Amino acid sequence: MFKRRRSAIQVKTPEQIELMRGAGLLVGRTLELLREAVKPGITTMDLDELAERHIRDNGGVPSFKGYHGFTGTICASINEEIVHGIPNAGKVLRDGDVISIDCGAIVEGWHGDAAITVPVGEITAELRRLLEVTETSLWHGLAAGRAGARLSDMSHAIEAHIRSQGAYGIVEGYGGHGIGTEMHMDPLIPNHGPAGHGPVLEVGMCFAVEPMVNLGTKETLELEDGWTVVTTDGRSSAHFEHTFAVTPDGPRVLTALDEGREWFAKLEADATS
Repeated sequence: MFKRRRSAIQVKTPEQIELMRGAGLLVGRTLELLREAVKPGITTMDLDELAERHIRDNGGVPSFKGYHGFTGTICASINEEIVHGIPNAGKVLRDGDVISIDCGAIVEGWHGDAAITVPVGEITAELRRLLEVTETSLWHGLAAGRAGARLSDMSHAIEAHIRSQGAYGIVEGYGGHGIGTEMHMDPLIPNHGPAGHGPVLEVGMCFAVEPMVNLGTKETLELEDGWTVVTTDGRSSAHFEHTFAVTPDGPRVLTALDEGREWFAKLEADATS
């Protein structure tokens, strides 16, 4: 008789997932605080200081600060900056910008990780549509994260929605990941690819899913600061992310304040209409 081969992906107990929910809620509430703070004239360093204060005041530790030398509590990426923008007192938000805010927190040794892209003042209809397409693709990916599915089913669901909405650039080389006792764990979750590949998802696995979508091409460039990733054509990008757990009842979104209920209900209603 052979022992069942265990996945290399970290599997959490229900009690550990509850601890991750604590970290996820702190991240979700921090991002909502930052969403409300975004306005023309504020700097990305202002946002970073607000995030760090909120995380520490509520019993958490910023995941990003000091991570491989990163200096911020958040990644703050404006317009053509896709991800990993470094907070800076000289970076002032202006009306018409979009800003991706990526945030992570550790509570009792467990990580939460999520991102939103927020309009600054009034933005163009084209940019507003980019944000809508990217965020909706995230929820399609999360909805595919069910026990018994394959890892790439999430990637395919993300790509299929984006492709159905227009000629957007889906960023390659960056993507989602496993998460738990560390912020970045195996496996990598691309935002594109065919369904039906990779490990079978099991109850207790936790992942961060994060589509990054460009108005123009998918091509990217890392700046000399060693962190900031930008579009090569200078067109804007959007980025959304949530951490979720695979449960017997479906995906439980640990960084969403309502655990994803409203979005999943919307997707179900859209599918049956």
